[in-house]
Amino acid sequence: MIVVVYSGSRYADWRLAEKGRVLYGFKTTGINPYVMDERAIYQIFNRNTHLINNAEKIRRIYFFGAGASSEDRQEKVHRVFQEFFKNAKVKVHHDILASAIATFGNEKGIVGIIGSGSNAAYYNGKKIVPNNYGLGYIMADEGSSNWLARQLLRDLLSDLMPQGFREKFLQSHPVDRKIIMEKIYNQPNPNIFLNSFSDFILENKEDPYMSGIIKRGLEKYIKTYVLPLSEAYPDSVVNFTGSVASKYAPWLIELAEEYHMPIGTIIHEPVQNLIKYYTSKN
Repeated sequence: MIVVVYSGSRYADWRLAEKGRVLYGFKTTGINPYVMDERAIYQIFNRNTHLINNAEKIRRIYFFGAGASSEDRQEKVHRVFQEFFKNAKVKVHHDILASAIATFGNEKGIVGIIGSGSNAAYYNGKKIVPNNYGLGYIMADEGSSNWLARQLLRDLLSDLMPQGFREKFLQSHPVDRKIIMEKIYNQPNPNIFLNSFSDFILENKEDPYMSGIIKRGLEKYIKTYVLPLSEAYPDSVVNFTGSVASKYAPWLIELAEEYHMPIGTIIHEPVQNLIKYYTSKN
């Protein structure tokens, strides 16, 4: 049995397959080694009956996750998986490689993620070419759901949010300065709190105020991440994954066309393509 896991900060998407057939597909809490310790990750496994019941049968695990960009954080994830799935060979990679494999397979191109976080890289058909991106939700993540939520909360607390929209927002999310500051600065996993506003943002995307923030975020993302890569690797197709990329795809495509970037595939979740890729190799 093989397992493919694609994890953001909000949730992890799992596929368990055997002899080329997917047996189980489910979601758990996200696994992010940047903000979680090993005990917290282990507890996620121990609360899922599919993982408990199949732990000894699993022989290969391919994990791709936000926050798994450095060797030490990859090793943290590897240790927990190896402890729980004792018979498995475990491979841990950053989520940008998952997006590349899911959209390009073995072809070359530029791959971008715009979901709970954001990133982009050039994929040479085998591996990601290292760059200086991926600075996280505090310093970067332009255009992501984290970034969009930060703009909303900043405008709310700075009295920059239009009154009608403010009333609608507070009716949906009754927060005040004390709650927001506590969640962001004093409680663990503030990125999960920021992601909790994603549904509200989507539901109100046609509001001029909200659409303005979304389009501004997408443009900042393109200028910050994709444009430098397009200049370094001219004529490369750009593929995208992630909730923001897929939900606001028409606006993303429109902006990319303004910068003469050829858009290829845009998908929400890479895990289905990933399990097809790896079942064909096992």
